[in-house]
Amino acid sequence: MSISSEHKPLGKQVTGSLHTVSPIVELNVGGEMYTTTLSTLKKHPGSKLAEMFTGQPKLRTDSEGRFFIDRPGTYFKYILEYLRSNQVPTQCIQDVYKEALFYNIEPLIKQLEDSPQIFGELVARKQFLARVPNYSENIELMIRIARAEAVASRRSSVIVCVVRTEEDAARCQDALNSLDMDKKSVVKFGPWKAAPSISDLLDCIQMDVGAKGYKISFQPHVAEKGFRFKSHDYFYKFLFTWW
Repeated sequence: MSISSEHKPLGKQVTGSLHTVSPIVELNVGGEMYTTTLSTLKKHPGSKLAEMFTGQPKLRTDSEGRFFIDRPGTYFKYILEYLRSNQVPTQCIQDVYKEALFYNIEPLIKQLEDSPQIFGELVARKQFLARVPNYSENIELMIRIARAEAVASRRSSVIVCVVRTEEDAARCQDALNSLDMDKKSVVKFGPWKAAPSISDLLDCIQMDVGAKGYKISFQPHVAEKGFRFKSHDYFYKFLFTWW
């Protein structure tokens, strides 16, 4: 008994409008294979995912005729489960959120943004860091300095000056002028107008540098010279361990 073409999964042979082909769709998402229905993929008409399967096929196919999406396949199962049953994932929240943004599935995006993980990152931490001048640029500067000092070394260090107020910034500059070090190699963070403390910012620096794949730790930097105040009130040494 033959199977009519309307029940065959969509494959590389499909050249016409997707309105006229099988409702069963086989996908290759970053090497992970999925089978679902056309209606599931088009559940949210304004999404990028729905657009991929509206009208003429817009995706390439693999050697087996499955539509290929060049995204992390591991997290697509959570996207698919949401489309099928409106179940919001409770695992891999950050990664699923990135995929929801890519596919532009707005209802899922909004629900994930209400989760403690995303809410805390977007509303609390990111909003704080937006008030720290040149935060992202300083993170990249730290990494460049550390990499430049890594030749034939197991570890390299970067001195960071962290100041919360304008008054602290002035005192930090006085201390910097007295320190026996290359002033160009000191990375300055702050001042900022927000509730989080210096220790909170130090944790953010460690978190964001670590998220880039670096093994990093920090400790107060105690200068050999004496000051009118403690140098470790402002200066910290970040250690990059390479092996």
